Amino acid sequence: MAKWGEGDPRWIVEERPDATNVNNWHWTEKNACAWSQDKIKELFTNLTIEGDDIKCIINSVDKCEGEAIANNRKGKLIFFYEWNIVLKWKLLENEKKIEGKINIPNLSEENDISEVDIEITLKDSTDEGEKVKHFLHTKGKDIIRENLSKYVSSLKEEFSKGMILPKKSEIKESISNITSGFNVKMQMNSAIVSNNKGNGCKINTTTIKQQQKFQCRAQDFYNAFTVPEMVQAFTKGPVKLDPKKEGKFELFGGNIHGEFIELSPAKIVQKWRCKQWPNDHFSEVTLNISEKNDHTEVNLTQRGVPTSEEDSTKENWERYYWNSIKQTFGFGYFM
Repeated sequence: MAKWGEGDPRWIVEERPDATNVNNWHWTEKNACAWSQDKIKELFTNLTIEGDDIKCIINSVDKCEGEAIANNRKGKLIFFYEWNIVLKWKLLENEKKIEGKINIPNLSEENDISEVDIEITLKDSTDEGEKVKHFLHTKGKDIIRENLSKYVSSLKEEFSKGMILPKKSEIKESISNITSGFNVKMQMNSAIVSNNKGNGCKINTTTIKQQQKFQCRAQDFYNAFTVPEMVQAFTKGPVKLDPKKEGKFELFGGNIHGEFIELSPAKIVQKWRCKQWPNDHFSEVTLNISEKNDHTEVNLTQRGVPTSEEDSTKENWERYYWNSIKQTFGFGYFM
């Protein structure tokens, strides 16, 4: 799987002040990871939380793991961020050492700030320590959420700059369509092929083969591909799915669609295409699912992939299917 910035160069392009990215057609992507980590540390390090004769300070950011990306697709700004944050706190102006941690495991664009989990822990449980912990659970959480909101606002403000380029017919581009949502980001990053669309034109194709191992039963993996609620979970957006022979499916905003040819816990065959492929051209996807002693092995064979789409299609399977399924359902990674 390509790292950030190493995707298909025909799709993810650098923003150009000379308007090479005409009408903002291409997917422009900015990595906001390092900036976000610095911003989170800036907002929380030495943050004082006080009230009810209690004064605490967050003395450090113990952990800040995740990612943040800003995208421009056809003039729309889309922000994806997902962070697992751990803060260290202590009580000020007290002879007794009272300290603990604040865990924020799910800061993401999928959750409203008011819904973000905030867990307060205490290093050593004492009556006075429990009193401080209760204070942080009540009034402290409001201050923490306020600073999380500041991070999100700053992210959108900072990474809106220069992301939308002027159109030929416009001097100024409205930023009113700034949005947040992983579903839009999940549109597959395949390239737009040449003018060789439909009408009986010959399309050069190739076959893709991949093997993956999952820490689950074969039935669990089969369910991840055929149960609508599970498919919606790992694709992070609405899906249309009729899991039966000749049943249709649409994923990633309709960018991937097709129908089922064969369905069983040991084998799934699909008629499969990307929206950007030449008109009416489908590939055939075969997933052979084999349960082993301690894992399930999945072998993908995809025949009929346009040669120009080979690299991006491989990357999309890795990024938007395999990795997402493992992360969403905890099916695990094999080193």
